[in-house]
Amino acid sequence: MRPGPRNAITDIDGLRVGSAHDADLRSGTTVLLGDAPFTAAVHVMGGAPGTRETDLLAPDKTVQEVDALVLSGGSAFGLDAASGVADGLRAMGRGFAVGDVRVPIVPGAILFDLLNGGDKGWDANPYGALGRAALDAAGTDIACGSHGAGFGATVMDLRGGLGTASAVLASGVTVGALVAVNALGRVCDDRGRFHAAGHEMDAEFGGLGPAATDPGWEPFSDRVPGQSTTIAIVATDAALTQAQATRMAVAAHDGMARAIWPSHTPMDGDLVFAAATGARPLADPVWESLQLGHAAAGCLARAIARGVHAADPGGDLPAWRTRFGD
Repeated sequence: MRPGPRNAITDIDGLRVGSAHDADLRSGTTVLLGDAPFTAAVHVMGGAPGTRETDLLAPDKTVQEVDALVLSGGSAFGLDAASGVADGLRAMGRGFAVGDVRVPIVPGAILFDLLNGGDKGWDANPYGALGRAALDAAGTDIACGSHGAGFGATVMDLRGGLGTASAVLASGVTVGALVAVNALGRVCDDRGRFHAAGHEMDAEFGGLGPAATDPGWEPFSDRVPGQSTTIAIVATDAALTQAQATRMAVAAHDGMARAIWPSHTPMDGDLVFAAATGARPLADPVWESLQLGHAAAGCLARAIARGVHAADPGGDLPAWRTRFGD
């Protein structure tokens, strides 16, 4: 297993990512767009999720594919980002055909960043416009750190961020992850070493070695309950059913737990979408599904660390580079 050429979720052919943020608002949005509709699924493990159109991602529902997935700041207000994306897709002629009408299918999830010091006194919800801007910016290059849905994000003691990573399996199948890291928990120890270090490839977040572990450590934060949530997408070019994609999303949560201590708390809305473009049929669906879950967990752990490692200074909490850069 090795990183793809971009070390990004866009190493999967047919997927593009766009981000938009507002520095005054201290929030933003990120969209994963498929060149064609793709199979999608979701699994929620946090206690405080905020979502749009996730019920239709169950394997027994009529719609099996989506046009895009949206990660956004803004708490419940940020769900409107998916409406902006849907408007843009409709203008492109994209969407699920119902007679002579096309309805873009755009599930989304949000994180809470309303208390990060930004100007939240808007008269009209700004997230629809941010979603449309993110869609318009979609491409194959992804900047980690203070961008898009990760712009206003934080973790327990540092600024959060947007992260991505990829892996190419021996079979040739590619797996990638995209995440907005806004966790109650910690991602590194007091010397800046990441909990995800066991998954690191090519010193992609500093090559500092494993974090120190203290079995007696007890988490505590002054953060207001409900002010957290890490939202992610894992994707592959494998051909998966919605049931198989759901299992990949479930397995990817292991990566979140390895990278964030603690994760999946009652105060986090931790969620993972899964996406599959279907370009590569599985020769051995049972064994290869297991490998995909393992790779997705590793990619997500790496993406979480990369997002925090690359965050820019600014805001109430220090960026990783400010606190540990030397």
